Amino acid sequence: MTDTPDLTVDGTGLLCVQLLLRLRAKIAHLPAGAVVHIRTTDPAAPLDLPAWCHLTGHTYLGPLPHPAESYEVYGLRLTSAPVPTRPDRPWHPAS
Repeated sequence: MTDTPDLTVDGTGLLCVQLLLRLRAKIAHLPAGAVVHIRTTDPAAPLDLPAWCHLTGHTYLGPLPHPAESYEVYGLRLTSAPVPTRPDRPWHPAS
């Protein structure tokens, strides 16, 4: 199990782009090193979250054990200098 989260983002019911937009907005004020847990029902999250972390520079901590069966939980640790992404397209670096 990873560290106790500084923030838990509820992304249940959201698909990739909406999940990443919510995540980006929620973590904008957090300091480097903060641990974030993401609750999600998106079946693509195990691929999308590590790819987004690789793009932005955050550290993907992987799937986390939890008691609920209706969603999954993944963790990440925030970097000090994330690569900014486009406001409407979290998959594209800002230019």
